Amino acid sequence: MEKTIFSLCLTCMLSMGAVMAQVANYDVVPLPQTVNLSAKPGFVLNESVSIMYPEGNADMQRNARFLSDYVKEMTQLVLGSQPLPAKAKLAKVGQGNVVLTLDASIQNEEGYTISVTDKNVTISGKTPAGVFLGIQTMRKSLPVLNEKPQAVTLPAVSIADEPRYAYRGMMLDCARHFFTVDFVKEYIDLLALHGMNRFHWHLTEDQGWRFEVKKYPKLTQIGAWRSGTTVGKNSGVDDGVLHGGFYTQDECREIVKYAADRYVTVIPEIDMPGHMLGALASYPELGCTGGPYEVSHLWGIFPDVLCMGKENTFKFIEDVLDELVAIFPSEYIHIGGDECPRTRWAECPLCQQRIKDEGLVAQEGKSKEDLLQGYFTRRIEKYLHEKGKKLIGWDELLNCNVDQSSTIMSWRGAEPGAKAAKLGHDVIMSPNKPMYFDHYQTDNLAHEPLAIGGLETVKDVYAFEPVAKELSADDARHILGVQANLWTEYVAYPHHAEYMVLPRMAALAEVQWLQPDSKDYDAFMVRLKRLKEIYDLHQWTVAQHVFK
Repeated sequence: MEKTIFSLCLTCMLSMGAVMAQVANYDVVPLPQTVNLSAKPGFVLNESVSIMYPEGNADMQRNARFLSDYVKEMTQLVLGSQPLPAKAKLAKVGQGNVVLTLDASIQNEEGYTISVTDKNVTISGKTPAGVFLGIQTMRKSLPVLNEKPQAVTLPAVSIADEPRYAYRGMMLDCARHFFTVDFVKEYIDLLALHGMNRFHWHLTEDQGWRFEVKKYPKLTQIGAWRSGTTVGKNSGVDDGVLHGGFYTQDECREIVKYAADRYVTVIPEIDMPGHMLGALASYPELGCTGGPYEVSHLWGIFPDVLCMGKENTFKFIEDVLDELVAIFPSEYIHIGGDECPRTRWAECPLCQQRIKDEGLVAQEGKSKEDLLQGYFTRRIEKYLHEKGKKLIGWDELLNCNVDQSSTIMSWRGAEPGAKAAKLGHDVIMSPNKPMYFDHYQTDNLAHEPLAIGGLETVKDVYAFEPVAKELSADDARHILGVQANLWTEYVAYPHHAEYMVLPRMAALAEVQWLQPDSKDYDAFMVRLKRLKEIYDLHQWTVAQHVFK
């Protein structure tokens, strides 16, 4: 008898749980700016509902398709979509449906609103990008169901939302280790899920050149491959295994299109004038010594860099940029500029002649070789400007007297970013502490995969404030946004990459999206547990430390 009662109670509890699971919850990551729930009846989402979009708008039609796919993915419900004629009365044709619409009264370019009543659901944005972000919020509010329900209830609500920062990014290093086109697309999907809009794609390194340049075929015939990789942290043991790969220009276009469909801009990086052994091994005449050079098996910083005294160096870079900008429509091109030793330049007669010809004299703690890199950067920036592009570089550019028009990506801590903002540079905050996701996530390393070092927990990421206290309001306006980076010296496989970014990417999302006074770590952790259900649905590999 007791077993029968227990079974009945268990059945009842499971049934109640199933019913509760069929209700949406707007506590998502990142948290919207305002969520006003109503006690009025909500909307019943079932398979009789259509997703309606403005007739003739291809972006909104694609948005409708995305929403339909997300609803099916989360709930198993299959929703159709149909165009909304321009002259149709919304109150009539939109009743009982989900309506995607544009609203010019919304101020922020990526702002959106969501209205849920018992009659319909309306997702509005100033732009299709804003509507897409609203769709992501709706997606994350849905329950993850293993069996198709009759319906899912969306509680009545009014949501108004917009991001804090216009630049919300993540970087993936595909140069140290090569990742497939399919994984790059998955990475972009992760950005879209978390409300991010910039994919910084690191394409060249001492350990491999990954971008096809038709004018310089040896870059991918030679520079894209290394004959072995050091085991561990430059242990002296080499695995002797060929590693490499590259992205054809058609594959790059495919990735740019895939990202653009999700309102993510791809910012390519060709690191220069250092970190160039991939190019020097292919075309040794570009170096100061003439080689021989080899695509590196090791990690670190190497003295061989592009020669600044040769005009063919500049011709090479300009040719590469010509092919790059023809594929990547991004406003920005990232030229790296970090960790460039001056050893070869100090010894190279051609580089020293360039210094003399340009009248470069050591000043204010900057050597004449430092200023030689500044000359190189200004010249490349001018070329990019002629192509209608802007330059981003790492914060070492501050040591080179570059023009104020250069955008600085602050990685050696937050201080260079604050300094750059005070000097009038636009800034992307990407400090290694806590925005380097190749660092460890816990100090208990017994069962952790190898990482480069450091410790950046989910809580550390969440606590980061991009605007330094000493910045004035005018200077703070130069902080354009925030980015985290996944360097891949020790990350060779997709599941390892997923492990390093998840769930830290969720903490980053709230740093990018929320005003400081809206952040609450404990409340975030509750929302994160719900977001993890989507991670699990996709079978992504997630670090479990904060969930134990």
